Amino acid sequence: MAGHSKWANIQHRKNRQDEKRGKLFTRIIKEITVAAKLGGGDANINPRLRLAMDKASDANMPKDRVNNAVQKGVGGLEGVNYEEIRYEGYGIGGAAIIVDCLTDNRTRTVAEIRHAFSKNGGNLGTDGSVAFLFRHCGQFLFAPGTSEDKVMEVAIDAGADDVVSDDEGGIEVLCAPHDFRAVKQALEAAGLKAEVAEITMKPATETEFHGDDAVRMQKLLDALENLDDVQQVYTNAVIDEGGQ
Repeated sequence: MAGHSKWANIQHRKNRQDEKRGKLFTRIIKEITVAAKLGGGDANINPRLRLAMDKASDANMPKDRVNNAVQKGVGGLEGVNYEEIRYEGYGIGGAAIIVDCLTDNRTRTVAEIRHAFSKNGGNLGTDGSVAFLFRHCGQFLFAPGTSEDKVMEVAIDAGADDVVSDDEGGIEVLCAPHDFRAVKQALEAAGLKAEVAEITMKPATETEFHGDDAVRMQKLLDALENLDDVQQVYTNAVIDEGGQ
């Protein structure tokens, strides 16, 4: 089935993430450390660690940094203890926002999150206030021009739930989180390389922002993403680049 055109927005988001590569390395190292602490240092039997190490590989992170992060997690090296916390809130016009954090100081983190929201026209909500508007799932995004028939055949056979094309010819594959790695391996084995491949919180519906509201919403999202304790920001807002 066809959805609304969103490829430009996806590329915009990806480019913004690429610009923050130093921050990306820090976040991946944190995730590797926590994954290794919770599930052990063997990526073959620790799916969360495997996913984090795949992210490190995609980001061209040096292997010694990856190994050090694993050793910190399993206790081989001294390191801080991180706690996972999720915050939910509202942006411009009531847009839904989820902020996932890894922190060694909960008091500091909530203060920084609350300040970023309030300073930029949003407000921090309560647990569960917006999470119901999102689906936890694996997501693959393919550029326009990719064969939809081939993607659909491979993805569905590998356990994907849905394959959706947009008006520009971009293709989106969705799967359950526990099927993500199997679907990813099947797609890559078939020569299908996704522009974006991640486990995410996908909004059930999206709200488009234009003009000043788009600028204000992007400023809020940037303020949250730039906080040291923030790992990932999810939103149902779609920022119109033309409005910035």
